[in-house]
Amino acid sequence: QVQLVESGGGLVQPGGSLRLSCVTSGFTFSTTDMKWYRQAPGKEREFVAHISAVLSTAYYGASVRGRFTVSRDNAKNTMYLQMNNLKPEDTAVYYCTPNGIDAWGQGTQVTISS
Repeated sequence: QVQLVESGGGLVQPGGSLRLSCVTSGFTFSTTDMKWYRQAPGKEREFVAHISAVLSTAYYGASVRGRFTVSRDNAKNTMYLQMNNLKPEDTAVYYCTPNGIDAWGQGTQVTISS
């Protein structure tokens, strides 16, 4: 079955950086677009980033564009999210999901606070 395991979250100060990972199994990662979403307490799930399967073309939500970079390693069935210049409003649980497949990981908590 499809499995997604996010990791790399933590507590960092504003202006800091984190790199999230999403290790996948149970589907053909190399031919599947992937997405990152996040959900803050009391808010709806928000689109963060999308990376295409073959050309690794990336798309970003307006609130993270210019600060976050999504990438993937098809040999490792893994997607990454490099997050720089983090802000308190980036605090959320971050999830990865394959495009077109209704599957989600457990998420990884990112907390930005001084």
